[in-house]
Amino acid sequence: MTLATGKVNLLGLTRPELESFFISLGEKPFRAHQVMKWIHFYGVDSFDSMTNLGKALREKLQATAEIAAPEVSYHGISKDGTRKWVIKLDNGNAVETVFIPDGTRGTLCVSSQVGCSLDCSFCSTGKQGFQRDLTIAEIVAQVWVANRSFGVPDNKGHRHITNVVMMGMGEPLLNIDNVIPAMEIMRDDLGYGVAKKRVTLSTSGVVPKMYELFDRIDVSLAVSLHAPNDALRNELVPVNRKYPLAELLAACRHYVDKFNDGRRVTMEYVLLENVNDTFAHAEELIDILKDVPSKINLIPFNPFPHAHYKRPNGYRVRAFQDALIKAGYVTTVRTTRGDDIDAACGQLVGQVQDRTRRQEQWSQQVNERMARRLNVRDVSHLDNRDSP
Repeated sequence: MTLATGKVNLLGLTRPELESFFISLGEKPFRAHQVMKWIHFYGVDSFDSMTNLGKALREKLQATAEIAAPEVSYHGISKDGTRKWVIKLDNGNAVETVFIPDGTRGTLCVSSQVGCSLDCSFCSTGKQGFQRDLTIAEIVAQVWVANRSFGVPDNKGHRHITNVVMMGMGEPLLNIDNVIPAMEIMRDDLGYGVAKKRVTLSTSGVVPKMYELFDRIDVSLAVSLHAPNDALRNELVPVNRKYPLAELLAACRHYVDKFNDGRRVTMEYVLLENVNDTFAHAEELIDILKDVPSKINLIPFNPFPHAHYKRPNGYRVRAFQDALIKAGYVTTVRTTRGDDIDAACGQLVGQVQDRTRRQEQWSQQVNERMARRLNVRDVSHLDNRDSP
């Protein structure tokens, strides 16, 4: 229910929920199937456009329901074809959504929260702090907006969005009750028709919620690993202090065993120069993953303003990758895409009315580093964007 209008926003209803809604209107459940296809397949936001519905039903829908997607405040297209949308929300908040084309494959990176509460040290999203969870409709709306931008699918039903990854702003498992229904709509043939193995949820390791996820829905799993030992991961991914590597990897093994179909967990590993990219780190990584069927996705660090990490050079990246491949791991290096529009991994910031004071603390830390560099006591009067 949208508070401003008192109407049900159909954008956020799963197929069973939409069927129940039509039954409550005294209509047959198959009407839900018609409307769901209009909304998600054709990108329609007006009941008047639904030509296979009678006038009386369209009037009934106009009185009780709506298809309300947030406003798009920015749509940018990178020189490499990557697209980014900034989705405007309430109270000055905004989230970002990114589409990455790759031949016949198109991957949409979807946000689940306004900001993020986990504050991984190498991610610009976390430095914006946290405001709130996204609703089901707000999560699905990102797919709706992106899908609609490509126009009506062709006669063969070809869709530009073939993969969806819950890897945008936020930790999806901390908004699990909204993320799961949203993924169900993404997977539904009357929704976006994305195969279950092509819907991926990425988590930093909220272990109890991982088990809940496995019990509720079957999707692909990615883990933001980034370090091969607890001491380093405590620094890079603070949630590790609560759920250390042993517990995280046990949950990953449970996932593989539960579905028992030869799948592997994607381990995401951001490479930070002289932090986690040595041969010793590679050897540790090989050892801790020996009992977890995995494929490893190496991500050279994408800089953002005032980050105190650097991207390793190509030689170091290749050497790290070669060590993992020789140990038998399928290991890919993620190509940096969309960095000219700040759409690369770790660069999504949106606009967050922070409730955690993290933005304030981050700015203070930046000012302190600038002061040490410039050898002055107070730099609060300087424009940080122009700092050396």
